[in-house]
Amino acid sequence: MPKFVFVYHGGSMPETPEEGEKVMAKWTAWLENLGAAVVDGGNPVGKSKTVFADKVADDGGANPTSGYSLVNAASIDGAVEMAKGCPILENGGNVEVAEAMEM
Repeated sequence: MPKFVFVYHGGSMPETPEEGEKVMAKWTAWLENLGAAVVDGGNPVGKSKTVFADKVADDGGANPTSGYSLVNAASIDGAVEMAKGCPILENGGNVEVAEAMEM
């Protein structure tokens, strides 16, 4: 079955520990709902650098990554349907869905 990478962009950070617990509970419930399709639930990511042939930029690019997950799905359309339930969408973020090509 094909694998798809969910790359999370944007989203706001919780302002209180209580809000953080609520956000984590939503992420946990969403990933649990995806069940066996989840290959790697992923993690948030820290500050990034973008490497070019002639320089390194400290800004993380035009649309910095805030996290990732890896899932199995029959098609990209199936993976997109899974991504539509992602909690980051409630916090101003978005999910990029791309097939992890087998080589």
